[in-house]
Amino acid sequence: MASEDVVGKRSESAVSTIVNLAEEAKIASEGVKAPTRLAVLSICKSLVAGGVAGGVSRTAVAPLERLKILLQVQNPHSIQYNGTIQGLKYIWRTEGFRGLFKGNGTNCARIVPNSAVKFFSYEEASKGILWLYRQQSGNEDAELTPLLRLGAGACAGIIAMSATYPMDMVRGRLTVQTDKSPRQYRGIAHALSTVLREEGPRALYKGWLPSVIGVVPYVGLNFAVYESLKDWLVKSRPFGLAEDAELSVTTKLACGAAAGTVGQTVAYPLDVIRRRMQMVGWKGASSVVTGDGNIKAPLEYTGMVDAFRKTVRHEGFGALYKGLVPNSVKVVPSIAIAFVTYEVVKDILGVEVRISD
Repeated sequence: MASEDVVGKRSESAVSTIVNLAEEAKIASEGVKAPTRLAVLSICKSLVAGGVAGGVSRTAVAPLERLKILLQVQNPHSIQYNGTIQGLKYIWRTEGFRGLFKGNGTNCARIVPNSAVKFFSYEEASKGILWLYRQQSGNEDAELTPLLRLGAGACAGIIAMSATYPMDMVRGRLTVQTDKSPRQYRGIAHALSTVLREEGPRALYKGWLPSVIGVVPYVGLNFAVYESLKDWLVKSRPFGLAEDAELSVTTKLACGAAAGTVGQTVAYPLDVIRRRMQMVGWKGASSVVTGDGNIKAPLEYTGMVDAFRKTVRHEGFGALYKGLVPNSVKVVPSIAIAFVTYEVVKDILGVEVRISD
């Protein structure tokens, strides 16, 4: 058993060196071996756990996710969705049960690899940042500060978002489609090929800049607040919430909910601008975006700043928070379920490395 622990620690050490490319030559010269099969298996399990967490959480709140996007991009001169309850009832009445989950298949196809890369990147970035922090401080027992956790979370979010952004762009358009839309995308592949043919490859990254900027407060604060709350609860043990240095699933759920609330509130205006920019240039766009035909056409945006300026000028500051209510209802259980599912699946798969290790 002792020998297995030694092998496991050496494997984790070898994997952590991947994060710091500048150190690879030095490590190789010192004779450190490449990651073993055990380490690679642990990485794969971590990726699977992240993917399952993303898929489960998004599917659970798919109706609220679709309503949020519809509220964000609908033509202000042709209001069809006017609040959370009314919006859900309208979707049910006009499109049926399947309408509540329109775009969810595309969302799951995107979110599974996105979540997997995000969680895995965070763990590896955390190891690399912690190693550098200990080297610079000279304290081998130093732990990550909330600021360093924010940096690791932001890096993980940017990497994952950029890798899957074209799928997110077409997912937004697929989600906005209704039965009354003048033209229909038939699925992910058809949407991607149509956008490439009619708008060019750059169109697949419309809204990417506000997405990158929004990653810092959203993903970064999610991870930082969640991890800091967990550490505080384990160390201080208020109200007997932590026993034997472990938190219950309910307590982890509360930590995830708090983290999600903070992140989504700060970054929400950037999410609205991103969605609106994704609709620009869409020929035969959904009637939700264009109105009913004789209604004033939606505004065109030349960039992120222009989108902010025109949105506030023509619709007021409150337009930057359209869809915030269903998003608030959605994001708390979504983020919480994602974090808890991730750790539960890792426990089931027998992965030793946890988010907070």
